[in-house]
Amino acid sequence: MTSTPPTRLQADRADQSRARILDAAIRQFSENGLAGARTELIAEAAGVNKALLYYYFQGKDALYTAALETVAERMVAASMQVLTRDCSAGERLLCAALNHFDRIYSQPVFQNLLQQEMIRLRTVGTGTSGSPLVEKLFRPMGDKTLAVVEEGIRSRELIPVEATQVTYAALGANVFYFLSAPMMRTILGTDPFERSALEFRRRAAVEFLGLALFVDREHGAGLAAKVLADSPMPEHIQPPSHPLTSAGKVKSAERSRSRE
Repeated sequence: MTSTPPTRLQADRADQSRARILDAAIRQFSENGLAGARTELIAEAAGVNKALLYYYFQGKDALYTAALETVAERMVAASMQVLTRDCSAGERLLCAALNHFDRIYSQPVFQNLLQQEMIRLRTVGTGTSGSPLVEKLFRPMGDKTLAVVEEGIRSRELIPVEATQVTYAALGANVFYFLSAPMMRTILGTDPFERSALEFRRRAAVEFLGLALFVDREHGAGLAAKVLADSPMPEHIQPPSHPLTSAGKVKSAERSRSRE
């Protein structure tokens, strides 16, 4: 007795169900981490029964891995578009730095999920070798960014310094701005997440890189102005959230591992 192959409509519905489960899982894992997330809440948010969730993903660990891979693939696709533009290496680096800044504040769900995974790895002491983030996100993006920097140094557009340090300078300042936001709010009495503050900081970050990393500062300043003009701050964004606000929740959940 042979089974009847699924129709195109059935296949489309299955794809849609799987996509809804993944989107719901990304949000649940972003808020609660692997240990704190509940599969019944994921299924409810996706509009499916729990049995269907396990049919597609076999378990919470497999669903968590699939969620990480989905986020990694989306972020790499967007970043690679910037890093492979038809312009000079220096301009691509400035575009990548601005894209990185915008991604942190405009996609807090994705950013929080990445942070949850890094906290989890540090908490359980497994290192990063088993995480899909390494091969699917950090390595390809890191390798490509470094290649752009090295191209800029070889062409004498960028200053002749150690290439990895340029990457830290271009991207590290963005990370620090968001991680230090609660402390700076207390010290300065202003909200780093207000739109005017974000607009000011993203502009200042790119202008600084244009002056600091280019052999010809006038050329660098001109490229910085061009990149900012070509990439205005998005009008509609999700409210930014600090990626470390759920760190305690992750640690607490890890200490009492879910039985799911």
